[in-house]
Amino acid sequence: MDQDEIKHEIRALLNERNGILLAHNYMRDEVQEIADITGDSLGLSIEAAKTAASVIVFCGVHFMAESASILAPDKTVLLPRLDAGCPMADMVSVAGLQELKAEHPGVPVVTYVNSSAAIKAISDICCTSANAVKVVQSLPEAEIIFVPDRNLGRYVARFSDKTFHFWEGFCPTHERLRPETVLRAREIYPDALFICHPECSPEVVALADHVCSTTGMYDFCRESSARRFIIGTEAGILYRLKKENPDKEFILASPALICPNMKLTSLEDVLDSLRTMAPVVKVAEEIRVPAKRALDRMLAIPRD
Repeated sequence: MDQDEIKHEIRALLNERNGILLAHNYMRDEVQEIADITGDSLGLSIEAAKTAASVIVFCGVHFMAESASILAPDKTVLLPRLDAGCPMADMVSVAGLQELKAEHPGVPVVTYVNSSAAIKAISDICCTSANAVKVVQSLPEAEIIFVPDRNLGRYVARFSDKTFHFWEGFCPTHERLRPETVLRAREIYPDALFICHPECSPEVVALADHVCSTTGMYDFCRESSARRFIIGTEAGILYRLKKENPDKEFILASPALICPNMKLTSLEDVLDSLRTMAPVVKVAEEIRVPAKRALDRMLAIPRD
């Protein structure tokens, strides 16, 4: 089958199964192209909870499908590649976090959504890269435990006078972007604005003209009068940036900004998943309920 035939059968099966196809901003171009909705991990999970569809095909990594299952327990959540994991989410264990909590009794745990359901379940509140500052500011306590991304945590700490206890996790893809690479790109493209994700190292963040989530990057580039941008996040974001801004130029800050897990899911995988209705991701109730509590507490914070 060629790609057009595969896409046609995917759409036919989605219609037959009352399904919806969600694709993260870092997915392969052809997967984003056929998706019903593209977005960041939490935005997609919220869409999953709102949809009238019975079947959710989540093109992303494992923790994202878990979040969809947490928020939409009555729906069937398919993850076409069960081996699509997240190294940063895997860097924190339940036992390790319990130990850190014991060292700092009474200190609330703020957990980035890029984490497993089991970690969310023993956290007080979740956050995204877009709302992390607001989440931390919403807490009355003077100390917080921030899990699992040290880079996002240190970025948030710039806007807070609270005491932070960081879990030393990180995103290997964003960590690969080095300051010298950014400086070299700025020399080549002196008129370009450099925008980066807060998962980048503090040294890279310090060089940025703007720091934001993937959704924030779409908004910033669309609204900016600049014509050229150096992009400091995973390469998959370029698909929509170029589509929405055909008159602007986007340069990936480094060829190393490719997440192998985000690139695992192919159109063939999506088709196989819909044909077999597998693999299914289902979060057990004893984990789902407390994990949802942490997500709901975050969602209750008013947005700007």
